[in-house]
Amino acid sequence: MDLVSRSEWKARSPRNRLTPLPSARGTKIHFVGSYVNPALLQDCGRCTALVRSIQAHHIDGNGWSDVAYNLLVCPHRRVFLGRGPGVLSAANGSGLNQGHYAVCALLGDRGLVQPTAGMLNGLHDAINYLRRHGAGREVLGHRDGYNTTCPGPVLYRWLQMGMPVGAQSPSAPSKPSNPTKPTAPRFPGRLLAYSPGKPLARGEDVEALQRRLKALGYTIDVDGVYGPMTAATIRVFQRTVGLVVDGIVGPRTWAAAWR
Repeated sequence: MDLVSRSEWKARSPRNRLTPLPSARGTKIHFVGSYVNPALLQDCGRCTALVRSIQAHHIDGNGWSDVAYNLLVCPHRRVFLGRGPGVLSAANGSGLNQGHYAVCALLGDRGLVQPTAGMLNGLHDAINYLRRHGAGREVLGHRDGYNTTCPGPVLYRWLQMGMPVGAQSPSAPSKPSNPTKPTAPRFPGRLLAYSPGKPLARGEDVEALQRRLKALGYTIDVDGVYGPMTAATIRVFQRTVGLVVDGIVGPRTWAAAWR
């Protein structure tokens, strides 16, 4: 875990004494919810600057004692220490902060809207860190119990899928008892993969694959775009059928989807 201390990101001292919260039912996931510059992907120094600006907004704009979140996670898998564990957050909503700690992904509703694998792994790191310091097993989105769209459609879908990423072990999706088994269409002749910062693969082949996964019971959007959520679903599928888990669709993964 790459934990960035408050001194490392040059945090301001809290205006007032923070309320202790030695234990909680779990963790709630948030996102920034406004424009986030995609340049964060190439420059982690911008991540540090964004964390400082969030703290300034919360203290000077909202009048809060400190940055609202216990931890913040950037696209490079760095976990920034906000209020830290054992402290009541100010992010979940009135009357809801006692139940859960708060973790914010540096992701927006415009600009940078797709989480990287590093960010998803970083969220796992943050959740496990809080669990070692009094958080229970429950992981929810900010919108669970509070009227908001936070943490956005992509991260919320990721939570619903069981937070799959890399070597993690998400829950396998339920499958219908008698899934259809049509003849496999010809492999499109190109590898389908997701790489942060690179153009997303789009096309009828991606849509056909997504449609097939959906028919098998996986929760996935059929939009013809091979983004991080489709790649995460492929990893779950590959693990289920005993293939190499890399999120890349080559001839073997393509054929297995229709086998």
